[in-house]
Amino acid sequence: MTAREREALIEAVTSAFRPRDALTSELRASDAWYDLDEAGRAEAFERTIELRELESAMDGEGLSTTARAVLARIGA
Repeated sequence: MTAREREALIEAVTSAFRPRDALTSELRASDAWYDLDEAGRAEAFERTIELRELESAMDGEGLSTTARAVLARIGA
């Protein structure tokens, strides 16, 4: 795997988007997660924490996109 491919996988994993199962509509893990090795998953985890902290800092209510998505599902 090239550095560019690895970076694309990490970027896909760190986004707040999660695919849904076509039959059950349940959220699934990003397919990119399974293509990363252990070190790549650890890096993605650390980056995700950083991104969510930045999102929260920029949000007027201190919420990340993930927190907003969870609250939207609870309220639905």
